[in-house]
Amino acid sequence: MANPFLSMNSIRKSFGKVTALEDAKFHLEKGELHALLGVNGAGKSTLMKILSGVYEQDEGEILIDGKRVNLRSPKAAKENGIYCVYQEVDTAIVPELSVAENIMLDTIATNNNLFISTSKLYKEASVALKQLQAENIPVQQPAFKLTLAEKQLVLIARALVSSAKIIIFDEPTAPLSLHESTKLFSVIHQLKAQGVGCIFISHRLPEVFEISDRITVMRDGKLVDVFQTADATAEKIIEAMLGTSYQQEQYSRNHALGETLLEVKELSDGQKLKDLSFTVAAGEIVGIVGLVGAGKTELAKALFGLESLQRGSVELLGKKLKATHPRDAIDAGMALIPEERRKEGLFVHESLQTNASFPNLRKFSNPLFMNKRAEKSFAKDIIKRLQIKTDDTETPLVHLSGGNQQKVVIGKWTSRDSILYLFDEPTKGVDIGAKADIFKLIRELAESGKGCLYFSSEIQEALGIANRILVMYNGQIVKEFSRGDATQERILLYASGGKEE
Repeated sequence: MANPFLSMNSIRKSFGKVTALEDAKFHLEKGELHALLGVNGAGKSTLMKILSGVYEQDEGEILIDGKRVNLRSPKAAKENGIYCVYQEVDTAIVPELSVAENIMLDTIATNNNLFISTSKLYKEASVALKQLQAENIPVQQPAFKLTLAEKQLVLIARALVSSAKIIIFDEPTAPLSLHESTKLFSVIHQLKAQGVGCIFISHRLPEVFEISDRITVMRDGKLVDVFQTADATAEKIIEAMLGTSYQQEQYSRNHALGETLLEVKELSDGQKLKDLSFTVAAGEIVGIVGLVGAGKTELAKALFGLESLQRGSVELLGKKLKATHPRDAIDAGMALIPEERRKEGLFVHESLQTNASFPNLRKFSNPLFMNKRAEKSFAKDIIKRLQIKTDDTETPLVHLSGGNQQKVVIGKWTSRDSILYLFDEPTKGVDIGAKADIFKLIRELAESGKGCLYFSSEIQEALGIANRILVMYNGQIVKEFSRGDATQERILLYASGGKEE
């Protein structure tokens, strides 16, 4: 390629003794959608944080339109037309401000004029939303009332009014429904037609093949290969990501199931959940599958005492469980691995050791002192058992990749020896290598006689791991499938509100 619009050459970045990027490269053309792939910890996020001015590289150069640029801050990146749309959209939205104010935020911040015309603000915001076929979003409305998909469109509109040349989409479809993802893709096609270069980070290969022009694969902080999407196959991409060929592991569920561990009868919360009844046996993995908004997370939280229930009963090992607080559920032998790991599952600015030992403090302490040696040994065991990519138990979790953070959440709870484990979207934002490790762990729990509830919107994953699948739609269980009867098509039909003839 002669002169790409964006060139990142020989980029190096270290955090203390850990080298995150070594001679990394990335190139982007105007009007191109270029997918950036790699397992968690491959360096994708670090490279994009350098491009968006969050980090400064230790070595290497960045060229835009052939000119060398210094992107020492997010402000400098924006001045060069570089914008980000993150999967955690709430980090970039100001909830109390109106939609229009959020869209025009960067323009307001750089405007020296103290007086800003509200009507002009609304007009410019409306024009940007119309470009994205999102004129149905009221510009006067406060941003906290928006759905996740609408907040994403607001962030894209913000980039548009600021004349963005490059937009980085970091796992943009992770929180979206199928319909919302399709809408986002049509918006991205419009951006490409306007000459905007789009960088797309995703763990969902089907959508990468659907939407991208080229694919760059990173591994261990370096560029491994660049593919023309039309010439690539999923097998080639996965091999480049892992460094080895990947066979989809077929799980043989030969161990016998035991007694009923969990029995739920006619559970309702008066809002989302309606008359839910099901059981989980010892050694069984039950998949609770539904699209975004079906009520899966609400059910997981209700069982764990995080949501109040209006009626129905929950029995664990034949004893009535009235969980009005997570402590009740934990004491009864339940553990929840939550969907929002950064908000609900971890103290991201604390060390791996602190996070791992938190639910297990009684193991390492008495009224007088903390056994630091036992705590450290426990954290080292989790690192080894779950193949977490760090050699230091004092590593702050904020420096670990999403997949490795998720392993810490799982590791700290599985070490409690609970009876029943609730996994809420455990592989969200996690790469293919980390997924394999997480599945192995869940299977080991089931084989040791534990009960597992696996809440997921990823139908293929649930098919690969569950003994039975319960399909949720609109707060209800609408269908139960045995392993032999379930197919992706049949599950999707029920999960979308349809029924078989």
